[in-house]
Amino acid sequence: MGLGRRLYRGEIDVDFVGRRKLWYSLSAFLLLFSIAGLVFSAATNGSPLNLGVEFKGGSVFTFAAPQATIEQVRETMTDAGVHQPIVQQAGSGWRVTTETLDEANLTKVQESVATELSVDPKQISITSIGASWGGEVANKAWIGLGVFMLAIILYLSMAFEPKMALAAIVALVHDLVITAGIYAWSGFEVTPATLLGFLTILGYSLYDAVVVFDMIKEVTAKLGTTSKKTYTMAANDALNHTLIRSLNTSLVAILPVAAILFIGTTVLGAGTLKDLSLALFVGMLVGTYSSLCVATPLLVTLKEREPKYQAIARRLASTGGGKGGTKRAAVAKN
Repeated sequence: MGLGRRLYRGEIDVDFVGRRKLWYSLSAFLLLFSIAGLVFSAATNGSPLNLGVEFKGGSVFTFAAPQATIEQVRETMTDAGVHQPIVQQAGSGWRVTTETLDEANLTKVQESVATELSVDPKQISITSIGASWGGEVANKAWIGLGVFMLAIILYLSMAFEPKMALAAIVALVHDLVITAGIYAWSGFEVTPATLLGFLTILGYSLYDAVVVFDMIKEVTAKLGTTSKKTYTMAANDALNHTLIRSLNTSLVAILPVAAILFIGTTVLGAGTLKDLSLALFVGMLVGTYSSLCVATPLLVTLKEREPKYQAIARRLASTGGGKGGTKRAAVAKN
């Protein structure tokens, strides 16, 4: 019987919690790598992330030139006096982002595009965006994130317990930092659609953690003074019971996002679709990992310090029942 079928039938117990040091080390490496990317980007580019024109301000030229190549478009912009234009192609159309230009330079670029690329001047759309607008969007996003975090802490504290809320928040921050680090190292542009994707993956990551915590709450409620499981064993058992659900949920969610990212953007051209789907794709992968390998192991680390569970662990250890890893314990019965 294949590994996938055995896993689906619940015949394989994965010792997630028992390997918590491995997950902590991996997460620490990913976090340091991500923070290094943000610091490096800030030192070289002046900003931790490659913020789009919506945040830092600038001018955007949009026009259709089916016969033009990206080199011709970039050269046309450079010859018109634009410094480091960002050229993006969407089907037969072009979107060129530049620094903020005054009225005279806007007209100069428009005329250059019309002459060099044979585009009707009336078909060239010009949009100028001020940095203040982006600042307002960023501030509102930070406020929204703060309210979201506070609401999550209150909800999880009341529905479950404060330690579960703490573990879930740490996993959320873990997901955000790593996703931001990937954007920093790759240089992908951060737009308002990217922020929307960031906020969406918070909800996805939290959903997965809540499903696991709900099962842990149910399983650990049976633990008593004569229990044959420690909290670690029971939590790992619960994690394995929800493993297939988590993997199925992740797969179903990631497939359409991957289709949009890798097929939609290449066929329809880069743009808002890419900005949104890229953040979702990266965030879902990291969120699935964190719900299994960060949130639950961290919760177990916190709970095993409680006298009740320490007493169970000492009693089982004295009889040899607490040793042998969580895999064996996962099949033990209360």
